[in-house]
Amino acid sequence: MTDPNRPIFPAIRLPQFVGQELPDVVTAKLYHPVTPELADVADATRAALEKSRRFAELPRGARVAITCGSRGIKSKPIVVATAVTWLQEQNFEPFIVPAMGSHGGARAESQTALLAELGYTPESMGCEIHSSMEVTQVGTTSRGVPVYFDQNAAGADAVLVVNRIKAHTSFDREIESGLTKMVAIGLGKAEGARLIHKLGAVGYVEVLPEWASIAIEATPIAYAIGIIENAKKCAALIEGAEPEDILATDARLLPLAKTNTPKLPFEQIDVLVVENIGKNISGTGMDTGVVGRADIRGRPSNDNPLIHKLAVLGLTPETHGNGLGMGIADFTTQEVANSLDLYAMYMNSCTSTFTERVRLPIILADQKEAIQAAVATCWRLQGSEARLCIIRSTLHLDQILLSKELADELGERGEIIGLPRAIEFDSEGRLLTRCPQ
Repeated sequence: MTDPNRPIFPAIRLPQFVGQELPDVVTAKLYHPVTPELADVADATRAALEKSRRFAELPRGARVAITCGSRGIKSKPIVVATAVTWLQEQNFEPFIVPAMGSHGGARAESQTALLAELGYTPESMGCEIHSSMEVTQVGTTSRGVPVYFDQNAAGADAVLVVNRIKAHTSFDREIESGLTKMVAIGLGKAEGARLIHKLGAVGYVEVLPEWASIAIEATPIAYAIGIIENAKKCAALIEGAEPEDILATDARLLPLAKTNTPKLPFEQIDVLVVENIGKNISGTGMDTGVVGRADIRGRPSNDNPLIHKLAVLGLTPETHGNGLGMGIADFTTQEVANSLDLYAMYMNSCTSTFTERVRLPIILADQKEAIQAAVATCWRLQGSEARLCIIRSTLHLDQILLSKELADELGERGEIIGLPRAIEFDSEGRLLTRCPQ
């Protein structure tokens, strides 16, 4: 039976791309600034929890809600599992609440399923998971925006907020993605995410911090744990914060997070091929800080690197057809387009109000056609001279593929591994020359 939320596109081939020459590529290992990873994530988590004043004052048997979002944060399952064990040792009753705004199509059961795929299950965490889209109003901002809070978390005796602190994919400001965002958009659920984003940039820059401050004051938030990852996505710092220090902790640690964010070491790329995008990779499917395309009307775009043409070849299984971010690309394939869950995409983009990001790029028959089209339209007379880069995803930038023109510019920012080779495809037009896993 055909899924009404998934479109069916034809296999389009344009004659001008037949025989389009592609440049050879070579594997390059990039060097990124790396803060050393923590020797023991569990020990660091325990040390942070031991500093909490509120937990020291909680009575035995207190119910503690722990936040879990929809991102694939490498160290977070260990942090959460350790927190569960520590809380149980204090004779508390911890449980997990999905804190992910409208992700999972804004459905409670889908958000539970997303957590399971990320490693958060009652069995693996050692506690129950209470998922609901129901919220409680706990205040109103100065702009008249109601402040909502997850009903299950609001009914707990205490809430432990856990999240990674990092750069946001759309906004550059003192507080971006981290504990504050988890309080406002994560615990605000779909309704909170919708209201905060409804005012566009103003909502995120002005309303979100005030919303979080009101929620922190009005709800049982007792403590927070912020995670800073290094360039290898390993935990480099785990720090606790009292409720009143959450916003300041986000602001203080954000610069450290940004220095550990991997980047492509080029100012200009003719063609960027992204093997996979997905919500588990980035909120926009691919990190706009890596691809240099924010593409939000009325907001300046960094355009660093400046990429003339961008092709997306696939979606991660974990994104379940949510192709948010496709609007940033120029080309994709029939297979990708036919796997899209339009309901999830539209729900997510309309909640965020950034509807440009679910527009569909040019959809061609297969991966070979998409890459040839990108090279043919990238403003190079000779395709063999195109400045081409292939990445596994914006989350995986350790080893990438580069054409000669980019490889010659790499310098001390990386090293070349092996010899140049032709870009090859199988009989169905699938790319065989892929980035190392």
